Amino acid sequence: MADENNQNTNASAPNNSVTDDQPGVPADAVAEAKNEADKFKNEYLYLRAEFENFKRQAVKERSDLRKYGAERLVADLLNVLDIFETALATELNPENVANFKKGIELTSHELRSVLQRHGVTEVPSKGAPFDPNVHEALSSHETNEVEPGTITQVFKKPYKLHDRVVRPGQVVVARPKTENNGN
Repeated sequence: MADENNQNTNASAPNNSVTDDQPGVPADAVAEAKNEADKFKNEYLYLRAEFENFKRQAVKERSDLRKYGAERLVADLLNVLDIFETALATELNPENVANFKKGIELTSHELRSVLQRHGVTEVPSKGAPFDPNVHEALSSHETNEVEPGTITQVFKKPYKLHDRVVRPGQVVVARPKTENNGN
């Protein structure tokens, strides 16, 4: 009966016995440390799985953004295309040429408006100083009418998407006239 009392006492009392593999460390401290380590391991595995899911989702979102990022722009441009198709279906005759021209001008205005809503802006160039970050000089011509380095003619206008040049302008730049006295 003494053994039974000993066992019952040991079961209800904290285990202060020393472990064999860790001399001087109570067994309940080792068990508590193992439980805590298991808890941290489970949390780590959960967080790792969450991070893997996050990475997969981020890759999918980037892929979708590349694939469908222009969807709003395309929808707006399709409206402009519809207007052009309607104009092309119109039979031209001397009586409606003025209206046709006005319709094309309105369509051009609509296209510019669509581009502007999506962050595309024209960079004013004629009469501005040449900027190699925005302009591509196709040629230069001699003149004393404007300062050297000033853009005198624009073949293609430069455009920016927000703050990035998406198409450099093709321009002609002024250079000073050389004086030839015939000597």
